[in-house]
Amino acid sequence: MPPVFRFAPSPNGYLHLGHAYSALLNHDLARAAGGRFLLRIEDIDATRCRVEFEQAIYEDLAWLGIAWETPVRRQSEHFSAYGAAIDRLTAERLVYPSFESRADIARLVAEREAGGVWPRDPDGAPLYPGTAKSLPSGERDRLIGQGAPFALRLDMAAACARADGLRWREAGEGPAGESGEVAARPEAWGDVILARKETPTSYHLSVVIDDALQGVTDVVRGVDLFWSTSVHRLLQELLGLPVPVYRHHALIRDAVGQKLSKSTQATGLRELRAEGASPADIRRLVGLP
Repeated sequence: MPPVFRFAPSPNGYLHLGHAYSALLNHDLARAAGGRFLLRIEDIDATRCRVEFEQAIYEDLAWLGIAWETPVRRQSEHFSAYGAAIDRLTAERLVYPSFESRADIARLVAEREAGGVWPRDPDGAPLYPGTAKSLPSGERDRLIGQGAPFALRLDMAAACARADGLRWREAGEGPAGESGEVAARPEAWGDVILARKETPTSYHLSVVIDDALQGVTDVVRGVDLFWSTSVHRLLQELLGLPVPVYRHHALIRDAVGQKLSKSTQATGLRELRAEGASPADIRRLVGLP
């Protein structure tokens, strides 16, 4: 079977050079291997994703000379698939609701840190400090029945007890040069969120389900997602999903060494195109032949 690569942007802003590098690299690798290239729109965040940004993704990629298979998978059209996975994990007692707000969690972290350093995940965010896992089922049902906001979290300790010794094959490099067989460390993320009341999935859950359903064999993405692979390997194991080969690549950074981000208004491809840049110029700027 030919290898399957994918580029999966979120339509919550315009594409920049970092996106261009990842899209072009995936497309180049697929073409060189005689494989397939898929485009997936990761639009689960209804508050930030917009139709005009999605349309701009199609325009920018076409301008770069990238061709993709159709139809394009849009995550917002597949919440039922993610919900089925949540139901399965819930039935296996691996998921529980937590009801603290972000402000509540910040307060709890501050209280914990009064007695010492509270652990952080690989992205630097504090691990979940709450006690919702120990709430009686009747109290959980009462809060949900009252319409209280909640997040569905993975019971990491219980999940790891069922999936010890996870590894993945890394064809690129991690932040410290990790390559080859890499040991997963999902416990470093604590009880990650898999869904919320208002958004019935999360990045971690939807990406592993989509990759499996679309037959993705090679996941090529930025090194900032390297340790997220630990959570993805755990979910793959729990849900009986196939494991792709991973290849994490270096990030395109700005003049002061920060990674490009939509949130910091990084110069978009559309602006570069308007200033007269060509697709060949973009390839040169991101270091591709």
